[in-house]
Amino acid sequence: MDSATIPLLSIIANLNDDLIVIFKDENVIFTNSSFNRFFNVFSTEDYNTNFGEFENNFIPHPNYFNKNKITGGENWIDAILKLDEKDRIVSMLSQTYDPKAFSVNIDKSVKEYRVVVFKDITQDLIKRIMIQNHTNIDAKSGAYDRKYFKEIAKSYQEAAVFNEKIVSILSIVITKEDGLVHKDFVNNLLVMIRRDDMLVRWDENRFLLVYMSENSEIANKVLEKFKNIINLNPINKYGCKIELNTQKEKEDIASLIKRL
Repeated sequence: MDSATIPLLSIIANLNDDLIVIFKDENVIFTNSSFNRFFNVFSTEDYNTNFGEFENNFIPHPNYFNKNKITGGENWIDAILKLDEKDRIVSMLSQTYDPKAFSVNIDKSVKEYRVVVFKDITQDLIKRIMIQNHTNIDAKSGAYDRKYFKEIAKSYQEAAVFNEKIVSILSIVITKEDGLVHKDFVNNLLVMIRRDDMLVRWDENRFLLVYMSENSEIANKVLEKFKNIINLNPINKYGCKIELNTQKEKEDIASLIKRL
């Protein structure tokens, strides 16, 4: 990589929303504008002056790569490359103390240089936790099944904590007992909920809508929203009864589930 390459690369990199860093050996020699904004620095030189070892940027969360997972005196780049690509995820704090999750892609095709791209996947974390396969889905309704939800409930809770949110559960009871009705109900509801929400078949006639919100006030607004949706939607013909349970302070999701 000669002296003419980096200015050209910087023009391209600064058009990218991802955080891009170039290392020579273990030294940071280039950061793009998105990286500089995230860390609230003016330039690469400013970053190097005010920050220490790069791996200190990674929040020591057990679910993500961090310096506590580096062994044998190796550098963090070599350590993270040993992981499967899907597990190369780090968490970093912005200068407004907002935690973000990033997938890490590393190009080492040029000798002595490492081009590292951090892609913000914060909004995809929950979706990643809830990767669907046929064994997780209730065959009769198309919602997640109860067993699967109980298996991943802790991970869902951790995702909520990471995003500084609380978990709420809407219990929706359908008074009309009919397998076709349940399938139709789920199909109608799935197009209305957010991608981070989970619709779970809890028992024969009860479904849970599990979602995250900033606080209990917003959780209640979601309840009212769904009441209105159901009242105005054809699924109202199924005779739905709705009840909301929201996490109390310091309550874990297991305790919340017991209150259902």
